[in-house]
Amino acid sequence: MNGDFVIGGSFSIHYYIRSEQNTYTRPPLQLQCAGSMDFRQLRFARAMEFTIQEINNRTDLLPGITLGYQIHDSCSEEPMAVKIAFQLTNGMEPFFNDTDSCSKSAAAAVPAVVGDSNSPPSVALARMLGLFRIPQVGPYATCACLSDKRQYPAFFRTVPSGDHQAAALAKLVKYFGWTWIGAVRSDTDYGNYGMASFLKAAQEEGICVEYSESYYRTQPRSKLERVANVIRRSTARVIVAFLHVGDMKFLLAELTKQPLPPLQWVGAYWITDPDILRFNMCAGAIGFGFPRSVIPGLREFLLDLSPAQALKSPLLTEFWERSFSCSLKGKAGFSDGARECDGSEDIRALQNPYTDTSQLRVTNMVYKATYAIAHAIHGVICNDTQCDKSAKFAPWQILNQLKTVNFTTKNGYQVTFDSNGDPVADFELVNWQFKKDGSLEFVTVGRYESSKPSGQEFSVTRAISWLGGQTEVPVSVCSESCPPGTRKAVQKGKPVCCYDCIPCAEAEISNKTDSLNCAQCPPEFWPNTQRDSCFPKPVEFLSWDDTLSIILTAFSISGAFIAVCVAAVFYKHRTSPIVRANNSELSFLLLLALILCFLCSLTFIGRPSEWSCMLRHTAFGITFVLCISCVLGKTIVVLMAFRATLPGSNAMKWFGPPQQRLSVLAFTLIQVLICVLWLTISPPFPFKNLKYYKEKIILECELGSAIGFWAVLGYIGFLALLCFILAFLARKLPDNFNEAKFITFSMLIFCAVWVTFIPAYVSSPGKFTVAVEIFAILASSFGLITCFFAPKCFIIMFRPEQNTKKHLMGKTPSKSL
Repeated sequence: MNGDFVIGGSFSIHYYIRSEQNTYTRPPLQLQCAGSMDFRQLRFARAMEFTIQEINNRTDLLPGITLGYQIHDSCSEEPMAVKIAFQLTNGMEPFFNDTDSCSKSAAAAVPAVVGDSNSPPSVALARMLGLFRIPQVGPYATCACLSDKRQYPAFFRTVPSGDHQAAALAKLVKYFGWTWIGAVRSDTDYGNYGMASFLKAAQEEGICVEYSESYYRTQPRSKLERVANVIRRSTARVIVAFLHVGDMKFLLAELTKQPLPPLQWVGAYWITDPDILRFNMCAGAIGFGFPRSVIPGLREFLLDLSPAQALKSPLLTEFWERSFSCSLKGKAGFSDGARECDGSEDIRALQNPYTDTSQLRVTNMVYKATYAIAHAIHGVICNDTQCDKSAKFAPWQILNQLKTVNFTTKNGYQVTFDSNGDPVADFELVNWQFKKDGSLEFVTVGRYESSKPSGQEFSVTRAISWLGGQTEVPVSVCSESCPPGTRKAVQKGKPVCCYDCIPCAEAEISNKTDSLNCAQCPPEFWPNTQRDSCFPKPVEFLSWDDTLSIILTAFSISGAFIAVCVAAVFYKHRTSPIVRANNSELSFLLLLALILCFLCSLTFIGRPSEWSCMLRHTAFGITFVLCISCVLGKTIVVLMAFRATLPGSNAMKWFGPPQQRLSVLAFTLIQVLICVLWLTISPPFPFKNLKYYKEKIILECELGSAIGFWAVLGYIGFLALLCFILAFLARKLPDNFNEAKFITFSMLIFCAVWVTFIPAYVSSPGKFTVAVEIFAILASSFGLITCFFAPKCFIIMFRPEQNTKKHLMGKTPSKSL
């Protein structure tokens, strides 16, 4: 497509060039691609086309400027890449004749180039384009050699270099404990440079390499067979492959011809190519791919292709004919002799790498590379308000501008280059896993970020499926097997891949041979003497047959029985003045609440369950609030009764029995509401506490919401404090039997118990935490019933002469006078 400025593009849409015997009797034929078409690479090329159209539609980037493109197929071969370089720098003329002049304009045909999508053709392009300082941004060329600015001064890329891949792979191999591996690489700059970096990093990590083989798909077949035989005979079960996609396909096809032991494949570059997923022998393969991304609108653009549009491009014509096995009208192509395309072909029904936009990795690199060039052009020809489409500039100006670009793409990725023209290394850890239908798929299981501090770059976030669908990490070592109960340890003065077997540490086991590390027993288990298996830890809780539980149960039942006896005494003497004072209804309600308080302590005993955990805390909170509410009501009655004796006072009118009942109900309902919110948002639940003892489990109730628990306690404390203050103020009222004194003393004991309870509760381990809580409930309940009802019962039972209205009102002289 033409434009004000035309950007070049090069992609390896085919795998090799058609070879012809040169007879030297006629001019050589033009180079032509051969082999099957890589639909994924075609998607890369069309992604560049989509990106340019998107840029042309923007008003904030190159406003008023139209970008065009020239996109070529390099066939993944250096000769074709050299030809493309000449065409992009000099124009599209394939030949010169005697009348042509070599004095063409010094200006290049394109200001910058995107590509190639493989390292070998990228290197060839970079050598040619670098001579003219025409910038080249590679979306998929990872050869570490391209970071050398002395040889490739005009090369940039949006993918990390092979050095970063090599370092990441070495860390990956080390992470999983593989110390005995094989290695195979493409016999190209990418493979050789990448493997050299990997071997150096592996040596630093203490990894031994059994073999390191290389080949290239255009080399004699005998070399490929030899590499395959080396792999079959090796003892290393892990193989690191630094291969181009095409080379990987050739190798896997050769390995399928004869039986092959299970291998754990590790790699980068080919690991996310969907066309290799058909080789099931690579199930469980793991390696690094570029981060997945989403490019809005790309899928619709790819599917917006009709037969008429396909006829405009030989590549799109071939794609259409290969996809639908038909021949486009008026076009002789791939499907000569096939049926003619009748227009019923539906590109949306295709399921191939071209239409698959679920794993946009390299495609996003093309997107970023094209945008980087557009931003560089913008920086050269545009000012703050407008761009000059007639501007004349040299490629080196774009080159210099590319060194300073720093922007974020529409889909949220930052683009910038370091001094070597490389981006920050960021990889996804990709694992090949089986789907339910038996086919393989890519699954992201982790991440590698070189920008993070040393030792934190690598992370695994989900389960990994290993070779053959296993869930255990495969073993690849050089020493003999270690028996269960031991682990491997590096021998002093020897390679790290050779080791001794040492016993597992405390709380760890190894239940298989050749364990790389001893496994920690699950939290609820403990190792046996041989340390080859884990057995369940004994579970401890405050059970009913525990001596402490029996004692606390006895006190609880005794307290409830005493409260029942007091209630019986009060009921029998319900008409007596001492019972009727301060509202006898509140006294009976208080006794009922105390009975419930004594009994609710029993819910803390026994094996914790969901219901018991919720019941014990809420029952305790509600019953205690009911107690305090009754006491608070009585305290208010005392104060009101005194004020009612003052001339002109009608205080009791406003706090009669109905108001007293209503106040108790209101105070209790607030606690009920707090408990309901607690149980709704985050209720207590059974919890296995593994912190206090290594060899046993403490089964207890976790609070769920700590805020809810402390809100329940806080509300009880608030009412108790309020009651204490009011009773304290009323302690010297002039009655012979001033109930406020007993309320003050009972609240003092109550607050002392619960203030002491808090630090004891927090610091007590295991079942003693529950015992402390039961003790606090019983102690405060006994304090209430003793301080509040014991004096009254004493008068009723042993001093009936004081159980008169005159005595209560202070109208009889006291004995002290």
